[in-house]
Amino acid sequence: MASFTNFATLTHNGQSRISNTVTGEILETLSISKTAAADSYRPGGDVSYIVSLINTGTTALADLTITDDLGGYEFEQGLVYPLAYQAGSLRLFVNGAPQPAPTVTAGPPLVISGLTVPAGGNLLLVYEAEITAFAPLAAGSAIVNTATVTGEGLVTPLSASATISTAEAAALSVRKALDPVTVEPGGSVTYSFLIENSGNTAVNASENAALADTFDPILSDLSVSLDGAPWTAGVNYSYEQSSGVFTTLPGQLAVPAASYAQSPDGSWAVTPGSVTLTVTGTL
Repeated sequence: MASFTNFATLTHNGQSRISNTVTGEILETLSISKTAAADSYRPGGDVSYIVSLINTGTTALADLTITDDLGGYEFEQGLVYPLAYQAGSLRLFVNGAPQPAPTVTAGPPLVISGLTVPAGGNLLLVYEAEITAFAPLAAGSAIVNTATVTGEGLVTPLSASATISTAEAAALSVRKALDPVTVEPGGSVTYSFLIENSGNTAVNASENAALADTFDPILSDLSVSLDGAPWTAGVNYSYEQSSGVFTTLPGQLAVPAASYAQSPDGSWAVTPGSVTLTVTGTL
């Protein structure tokens, strides 16, 4: 709702008088809301947004434009965008009925033009946005995304925002290496397991992460360590000599969370947290 004030000035024979001030209000008949289909995001994922326009007036509002800032924020000397419009994803509904796609400029920012909201009716936009390399990933981070509608029939631009938070979770991977790759019978080999966590949440020992492997050929005289600290059979791991099955015991693996740093171009670089499990044995 917008307000306005007005007063009059009366002049006569070089004198002037000012009237009282009156105040009026212009009732805005259009409202806007914006929601996200999910409340969290992950690297490389996408999110669905819904923008709703409701016209409570008796006159249709035509030639409206919605501008979505795609979560743009200032970095260094310019804007970076944690969201990117997914081409071809826009769907338009008027009073619940599907309509031909309006004019879309992907941007950033995203611009949707040529929209009409009928009198006493509603308009709904549904579209997808991809999570870009400029989205913050550390625990507690968020993307605030704002849509603004403008048009000649509006007193002032109207805006609505939706906030999504980065998903707080671990993301584990493992890589195995062998040294040496060529060995004679009765020789010694070392298996190294690099366990990495690219997520923003650490894996604690209480979560009982475990690694298992079946050594073929079977190893004997095992020597096991985690990041250089010796492990003990029956305490930290189990090994069945007859089958070659190796398993870490519950509560023995803990992997720190990843760390994140923003590059000069505004994108986020991920340094995974990691631990290395080493198993040495004789063929």
